[in-house]
Amino acid sequence: MQKKYADFKLGVPDYVTVETEEERLVCQGGQTTVAAGATTVEFQDAGEHEDIFVTSEDAVRCVKLRWNYKIPKSARFLGDAWERTYGDAEWYGMSGNRYLPWYFLAKLSEKVLCFGVKVRPSAMCCWQVDTKGITLFLDVRCGNTGVQLKGRKLCAAQIVCMEAEGADTFETAQKFCEKMCTDPIFPEFPVYGSNNWYYAYGDSSEEEILSDTDYILKLTEGVKNPPFMVIDDCWQEHHRLDEYNGGPWTKGNDRFPDMKGLADKLEKKGVRPGIWVRLLLNEDENIPNEWRISYNGCLDPSHPDALEYIRKDIERICDWGYTLIKHDFSTFDLFGKWGFEANLRDNSMEKWHFYDPTKTSAEIVKMLYQEIYDASRSNNAVIIGCNTIGHLGAGLMHLNRTGDDTSGRIWERTRRMGVNTLAFRLPQHNTFYHIDADCVGIFGMIPWEKNRQWADVLAKSGTPLFVSAKPGVLNPEEFEELHQIMLRASEQEEHFVPLDWEEIDCPEVWGENGKTITYDWFDNEGPTMDAAVEYYNAKVVVP
Repeated sequence: MQKKYADFKLGVPDYVTVETEEERLVCQGGQTTVAAGATTVEFQDAGEHEDIFVTSEDAVRCVKLRWNYKIPKSARFLGDAWERTYGDAEWYGMSGNRYLPWYFLAKLSEKVLCFGVKVRPSAMCCWQVDTKGITLFLDVRCGNTGVQLKGRKLCAAQIVCMEAEGADTFETAQKFCEKMCTDPIFPEFPVYGSNNWYYAYGDSSEEEILSDTDYILKLTEGVKNPPFMVIDDCWQEHHRLDEYNGGPWTKGNDRFPDMKGLADKLEKKGVRPGIWVRLLLNEDENIPNEWRISYNGCLDPSHPDALEYIRKDIERICDWGYTLIKHDFSTFDLFGKWGFEANLRDNSMEKWHFYDPTKTSAEIVKMLYQEIYDASRSNNAVIIGCNTIGHLGAGLMHLNRTGDDTSGRIWERTRRMGVNTLAFRLPQHNTFYHIDADCVGIFGMIPWEKNRQWADVLAKSGTPLFVSAKPGVLNPEEFEELHQIMLRASEQEEHFVPLDWEEIDCPEVWGENGKTITYDWFDNEGPTMDAAVEYYNAKVVVP
């Protein structure tokens, strides 16, 4: 059957519900403008998308749109995640209890339906599907209180819908991601290299980084595209191992006496210098309390002076000579929770809002990402987001760490977190940004046969491959196997995709253009008890 992709419109909703700090108003839809008290919701057909505008004099928390658009309950569904995935992405049956952030696909017997919002909306958006219809929630809160628009007309989201016939679900997901993001930014060359986190775990030094650099240069001998050497959490002035990983970010510590000098040494050795930061956690005593979020003390990017402070941190790091910046923990530092804990109905803490109550949380997140990107552009640095909200960051970051941490110690964690996010967020690769499914931790605690496969699928997928390889762990034969994998990773010319992703949450069969490979992710004796305990302790729940 010939592949056919066609746009379609949901049209005006059948019901509109507006929730403010004072009341919840349910209104009959069916028209382009709906007035609910002091709030007006407007719908405009903008050609390829449908725009939703909200205007209000009240403090608005959420706008809910409901369409009597019925999808057969025999359909299979795939949704996205609020920020990273946590080993929990998969195709599943209809559930009215699931909330699907940003977009979802519904596979019917004869076609695939796609529903979503374009990237960088000004609301936190999620969908819900049941046997009677489809719901879209537009969370426009500022922190966990209603946004004070004061009459401002907010374009909360732009809805896009598409149906596909004759195309498989993976191709359809890629095509739909292209439709949601028309202005992505990508690195100018394949990004890959070394990051020693998954064997050093923050206990490192300049000498160790230089030793790791020599090792990655041997692993990549013969490449035309130099690897990155990324310095992770360990270098900052106030670093306290297993206790504190925030700023200030103005200089290194005793084990990293000269950050600019280290960048120069890395470049002279033949690698690209990269660095990790947690920009919003900062115990600099000179930061006024007004610049901080009221409930946790992290920097508040809605305050213009705090945003300028963050900009100077990025500019300083660029001036030192680092050409890759990995900014981490911002979602947790802004909202006090991980993505798998996100819930539209969060009332677990006292009412709080960001410094600027007239901006939605989504707008403030975008302000932060924009400032980081703009501050780095003079140095043409590659930006990687980690613990970031990918749908708000597409177009403002070159790479996104799309899953929770892998491991240098426990294979089941790498399998669960790494393989899952690589497979199920791979449609976002080369459409939203380049996806980073996290490192291969080579520490001697995970069998090389498992790590070799993880490195291999990363290289064959054409996504960034970073290794945390402790020198001396691999024997000569294993070293040569990794060497060959790194050569492929330096070019990223292959683009294997998961072929059995509708059947399993840890796809084993991958392929491209008729060429396939089957990976052996599971141990004959089954997972360890530690892995089972970790799963339940993680409290991974449907958001």
